[in-house]
Amino acid sequence: MGPALPGGGPVTETKRERDGEGSPMGRHAADDGQERERSQGGDHGGDHGGDGLPGSNGEHVLQELFGTRERATRFYDRQMTDRLTPEMVEFVARQEMVFVGTADARGNCDTSFRAGPPGFVRVLGDDRLIYPEYRGNGVLAGMGNIMENPHISLLFMDFFTDRVGLHVNGAATIITAYDAAARFGLEDEDRTAPGRRTDRWVAVEVEEAYIHCSKHIPLLARQDRRTAQRRRPPGEDHFGVTAAKAAGVTGQDTGRAAVARPPE
Repeated sequence: MGPALPGGGPVTETKRERDGEGSPMGRHAADDGQERERSQGGDHGGDHGGDGLPGSNGEHVLQELFGTRERATRFYDRQMTDRLTPEMVEFVARQEMVFVGTADARGNCDTSFRAGPPGFVRVLGDDRLIYPEYRGNGVLAGMGNIMENPHISLLFMDFFTDRVGLHVNGAATIITAYDAAARFGLEDEDRTAPGRRTDRWVAVEVEEAYIHCSKHIPLLARQDRRTAQRRRPPGEDHFGVTAAKAAGVTGQDTGRAAVARPPE
């Protein structure tokens, strides 16, 4: 068993490896101590809304309201799966970026961006993948959310070749670099970003995977960052927050802290 993170138990266990101990994670989890069940009547994600369909009650209500239920059901049946297909595995292995969505226990959301060489997000199996966390600004918003709420959403976007995206939703577990190396052979000098040390990894147990169609995805062209004509790289106050606070234009308490602050 690997090291533990502050405020919690070991961070290397996943639901399947706990053999039924503890609380299951993810939107598809059943009662405590049970393995999540595969959906019946298809291999799309589990029933979130209680009416035999994947997704939330909210989306089902809107489908009825806007007359899209038939189209949505067709998408669920034809495009949603609870594991990665071989084509998805190959797609992930070529990707250089991913958008990561998390939320804390109160539902406050955070979306972040991760990038690296092709294949920096590793597929460990058709039901699990893992991505590296590098040294950043020290806020650790995404992983902090995972400590409270393991639900995670990954969006892989190919703007350069396929012009298509892949959604992967599931349950996240934080894994130390030590345990990732010992258990999966994931080393700092492996296929992560050259010159960037991997502090820890986030493993994702796949619960839903489905396509993001190419209809509104722009086709972009790659450029060499060393030779491309561009403006000076933005500094840390590119959006003027520090200057605005110094001038008293914006309050010192922002975001969740401002919302949580009791009225005077």
